[in-house]
Amino acid sequence: MNALALYGRYVVASLRAQAQYPTATLMLILGQCAATSIEILGVYALFSRFGSVGGWKFGEAALFYALVNITFSLADLLTRGFEVFGTDFVRTGAFDRVLLRPRAAALQLAGYEVRLSRLGRMMQAVAVLVIATRLAPIHWDAATVAMALWAITGGVAMFCGILVLQATMAFWTVESLEVANVLTYGGVQAAQYPLNIYATWFRRLLTFGVPLACVAYYPVLVILNRPDPLGAPDWLLPFTPLAGFAFLTLSFLAWRAGMARYASTGS
Repeated sequence: MNALALYGRYVVASLRAQAQYPTATLMLILGQCAATSIEILGVYALFSRFGSVGGWKFGEAALFYALVNITFSLADLLTRGFEVFGTDFVRTGAFDRVLLRPRAAALQLAGYEVRLSRLGRMMQAVAVLVIATRLAPIHWDAATVAMALWAITGGVAMFCGILVLQATMAFWTVESLEVANVLTYGGVQAAQYPLNIYATWFRRLLTFGVPLACVAYYPVLVILNRPDPLGAPDWLLPFTPLAGFAFLTLSFLAWRAGMARYASTGS
């Protein structure tokens, strides 16, 4: 069985398990949708008070919000195994069993659990995307749709890379460090706003450290068909989501280094 077929079986098994409790699953989805909807109210309150921020209107900021939250919800949906790696695998010794199986450890962790509750964040992000389409000067055609999908794909790769790095740290710390939430949930919060409103050092961090700007800010400029107020050349903007895949590649290199020094904690 090839890796893709095996991953498909992992996903089907996870979905079947959650389908045994449809009411609970639906309530979790709706609860996640309601809880994350508060975030867009905060964005609206800011723009309602000041009208525009850094030359951007609420409709344009809503597009930032929608794309980054769709991206993160997909990554969060697919990486549960890496998120709980330290607590559920390293500390308990369960990772030893993973290593005994004749399949890549990363593949097994990726298929550990597909949480339907994360669809709640995606639902409200899609609703915000519809609102942004009505409020902002967005003309959806084949090129802009392709750009949005390309940005989401690169963003999923980048957020998956962050969670892989979080899991990698558990090889040294045993427990998963919550400091990684600064890059995941904190990154989502930062990417909800245009890059030019931040200080220079923070812009550089979001571009060259953790490339959130490359998978959120620059693609939105392409979709809105407006130049970068920070001066990035227009020809470069469609290629920036590649940084998400580069970040994921580096994360897996770190993962391999962590696996090379893994010593079982027992049971």
